[in-house]
Amino acid sequence: MNINMNPNSELHQSIVNVPDLVQVPEVWVNQARQFQQAMMRYTCAIREVKTKLEVLNDELSVKNQRNPIEMIKSRVKKPVSIVEKLQRRGFEVSLESMEKNLDDVAGIRIICSFVDDIYEVADMLVRQDDVTVIMVKDYIKNPKPNGYRSYHMIIEIPVFFSDSKKPIRVEVQIRTIAMDFWASLDHQLKYKKSFIDDNGEISEELRKCANVIAETDQKMLEIRKRIEAQGVTVRRD
Repeated sequence: MNINMNPNSELHQSIVNVPDLVQVPEVWVNQARQFQQAMMRYTCAIREVKTKLEVLNDELSVKNQRNPIEMIKSRVKKPVSIVEKLQRRGFEVSLESMEKNLDDVAGIRIICSFVDDIYEVADMLVRQDDVTVIMVKDYIKNPKPNGYRSYHMIIEIPVFFSDSKKPIRVEVQIRTIAMDFWASLDHQLKYKKSFIDDNGEISEELRKCANVIAETDQKMLEIRKRIEAQGVTVRRD
């Protein structure tokens, strides 16, 4: 009988990914090291929030036998987009200005199965005592004129480094699979339709599609509740 007595045999190995060094915009070339450090801090803030969400999802998958979160996407805003947004809003292009005036440099998008999952996940996240809510915009209850739906939050969390603790803001968007499908396609068509949509017909068609998707989301939620009312747990394998 071959018995492995190695105490490390039960340990799972994982690779710690170091954030890539982003290209430094020319306007910040004299502050290259500071800019790279700022981007690193935003990346770490994203990692902190993602860990919180993954823990919540794991807990609920055991507690409720159902995962409310289908997917988590994240990004740190590209340097060229940071510069363009500061200039467009009339702010000084500097690291201090970026940290003070832009709340969406670090962004997380949470894709949920059902509409009520969105509010449940948002509520559980902001109940944590180290999460501070800066702003909430509910585009589900109050969709944008073009039909866009999503739940947006700006939160602030403390991130601990080797010699300091720094509060960092993260934009969190929470939406269903259907909402994300519509928003992704609308984004792909955004610039093309601006050239051919003078009479607004395409925009109106897209808005109608958004309404149909919202109705489908609601129907799927109703079906799930009917199934659960009969004592059957809806779960995702």
